[in-house]
Amino acid sequence: MSTPSEEKKLRIREMSIDDFSEVFHIGESIFTAEYSQSMYRTWDEYEITTLFNSDNDLCLVAEFNDEILGFALGTTVEKHNSAWKYGYLVWLGVRSGIQKGGVGDALFKEIRRRMQEQGVRMIIIDTDADNEAGIRFFKKQGFGNPQEHVYMTLNLSRTSRRKADRKS
Repeated sequence: MSTPSEEKKLRIREMSIDDFSEVFHIGESIFTAEYSQSMYRTWDEYEITTLFNSDNDLCLVAEFNDEILGFALGTTVEKHNSAWKYGYLVWLGVRSGIQKGGVGDALFKEIRRRMQEQGVRMIIIDTDADNEAGIRFFKKQGFGNPQEHVYMTLNLSRTSRRKADRKS
């Protein structure tokens, strides 16, 4: 039987370079094309390195028994001519199969605390309109005013080819 001092607890800590591979693989297993076919951002290694290089104190991992269970990657934004500082929670991911175990709650609580310490007055997230579990999670955290976005694309290589064909 373990004593309270021997019991391991969920630990939220800043991500280190040594965590990149594990964080990437957790995200890779969650943020697939099936997860969201209309996401304008795609999960790749540059998401981790860019956020880590710009706001490493807002790149967190949740660890239990030396195993990374999830991560939160965020940044802050200051708009020109605005007194407000915004926090943007870019990615929040928890290993498949343990999503309702409190890991996401703990990650969000810590990133929120850190953003508040940095003077953030509003946190922004975005998720696919079909991500019902994500929307429920964020509503539980106190988010409101959900709005759907319209994203459009213009394939420049196709436009250029059409113009070239017309000139021939």
